[in-house]
Amino acid sequence: MNGHHLILGECRDYLSGKNIADTHDERYRQFLAKHLVEKLGYQKSDLVARRKLKVAAGDKCALIRIDLSVVLKDQTAMILRYGPGSLVTRHRPSIAASRLLSPYQIPVVVVTNGEQADILDGKTGAVMAQGLESIPTREMLLRSVRNHDFQLISDESIEREQRILYAYDIDDSCPCDDTVCRL
Repeated sequence: MNGHHLILGECRDYLSGKNIADTHDERYRQFLAKHLVEKLGYQKSDLVARRKLKVAAGDKCALIRIDLSVVLKDQTAMILRYGPGSLVTRHRPSIAASRLLSPYQIPVVVVTNGEQADILDGKTGAVMAQGLESIPTREMLLRSVRNHDFQLISDESIEREQRILYAYDIDDSCPCDDTVCRL
């Protein structure tokens, strides 16, 4: 056992082809990457897995991982955050992440437990759709971001969003959680 995840052996990462630890959570992450490519038309090169994001709250810092981000035409257009259980409790920290991962507001945020999904408007946080089948296809996402302004996030908003994300993902995490790194 490592951290609080049961290690079931190794599996091959769908995007990179590298061997990684096989956990129940990782199986869902692999399913999501495969779903995006094989069902929704994304290219493997559109997807960035396990992207690290540094967050700070006062003098506390940590690194968290964004499960998947979708980069189209050199801009992050969508992020997917996986977590077991209830989706609604992951809405706010995921919106915060969408305002911190890039210098602009990422337009689409997907919160999923691997079986259900809420698709959120990054700017408002409103639920635009529900269900894994409602995750935008590559063509739909390209069309929807064509008119997106990719507005820069203000310094005041960055500080506020970091504190929110830190509170949800770091302060509320299990001490043995090895998916976050307290600095």
